[in-house]
Amino acid sequence: MVEHVTDANFAKVVEENEQLVIADFWASWCGPCKMMGPIFEEAAKEVEGVTFAKINVDENPSSAAKYRVGSIPTILAIKGGKVVGTMVGFKPKAELLSFVASHR
Repeated sequence: MVEHVTDANFAKVVEENEQLVIADFWASWCGPCKMMGPIFEEAAKEVEGVTFAKINVDENPSSAAKYRVGSIPTILAIKGGKVVGTMVGFKPKAELLSFVASHR
């Protein structure tokens, strides 16, 4: 399951989460983001013990600014509120799953 995160609940869902969080920073007007969306959803269904979160950068600019997201899509692996991995741009599902596995 993918959690749709806002600036209001970002700290609770992402930073205070004890699990690995895979956070997808995206925007509705971004073509590569639209292509990445279904892949991110599929990965979330396949991987257990990891929180998958989507953050719309236009609607939630504070969260994007805090993590210095300059390009989208940007996918961050976050553990204990700290970024442990970054992936920028469209990636195939196998690469996303490998990214998740490497940060568990």
